[in-house]
Amino acid sequence: MARALVTGGTGFLGSHIARALIQAGHKVRILRRAKSPLDLVSDLPVEHAIGDIMESAALEAAMRGCDWVFHVAAASDYWRTGKTRLYLVNVQGARNVFEIAQRSGVARVIFTSSGAAVGLRSDGQPSTEADAFNLPPDQFAYGHSKWLAEQEAWRFVERGSDIVAVNPSAVFGPGDLNQISGSAVVEAARGSVIVYPRGGMTVIDVRDVAKAHIAAAERGVKGERYLVGKESLPHKYLLDLTAEIVGAPKPFIPIPRAATPVIVGAIRLLNRLNIQLPINADQVRLSTRNVFFDCRKAWAAFGEPEIDVRRSLQDTYEWYCQQGIIKRKTSTTTA
Repeated sequence: MARALVTGGTGFLGSHIARALIQAGHKVRILRRAKSPLDLVSDLPVEHAIGDIMESAALEAAMRGCDWVFHVAAASDYWRTGKTRLYLVNVQGARNVFEIAQRSGVARVIFTSSGAAVGLRSDGQPSTEADAFNLPPDQFAYGHSKWLAEQEAWRFVERGSDIVAVNPSAVFGPGDLNQISGSAVVEAARGSVIVYPRGGMTVIDVRDVAKAHIAAAERGVKGERYLVGKESLPHKYLLDLTAEIVGAPKPFIPIPRAATPVIVGAIRLLNRLNIQLPINADQVRLSTRNVFFDCRKAWAAFGEPEIDVRRSLQDTYEWYCQQGIIKRKTSTTTA
């Protein structure tokens, strides 16, 4: 049995990691802000450490006596976050965690990176852990920030720290309180999705991502990163399936690739006018490509994910209905 700290423990992925750790018999402490919503952890027997990853003293207190640190806290809703804060939280915050963990004698840090930190291949093949980030930083600041955080991790590994990185693909599932990937389900339920991009992405359920984190703590290789994903699917398939589950019309207008620069320009103009949208220019640009990952390394080390995309989307929808975020329609599919 280990004692584990989870930064960002009240959030979507962090709460699932905390839950999975408890189910595995470990003792769990979560680091959270004083005003963090506790909806996702209210039923969990966890210790609460109050503080922030930008506060060294709070990190030192939170890590005291811990064997593992799961560094999950990050600015993931990058389309709602300014670049200055994005880099501050994702890079400097990670550096703080790695530094205090090393100073505190933590046995292993499991760092939640992202598939966004992995480069996209020019030959159309799925990316692997060996593909370094290669997108222009000004066109995908989030991916760049997570890649920079990984570079911090590897510097600490060179100095003796034991750090393993887990790189999730697009994550669905119950508990996406801040509507990161789940925003697609909410928008579909509102009937506002009529267009679809021609690209695709690799997806996975949050519960499988949580299990992969624990497996990484137990048997991941120091200094390695592991892409975790379940299925690589076209956006059209994902949007059609989501529409079927929520009882909404399927999107029927394909977005021409040639129109992408015009759409990107329009979004940037609206952003400059402080008009918030559920999608940003970086997402639109990437949606035209197949952002697919080869996850066989993680499958071999940790086991294959178990939850298919239909169940994941169904459970996401059911959770939003229970929270009152989506109003259930009587004609929805039950899977």
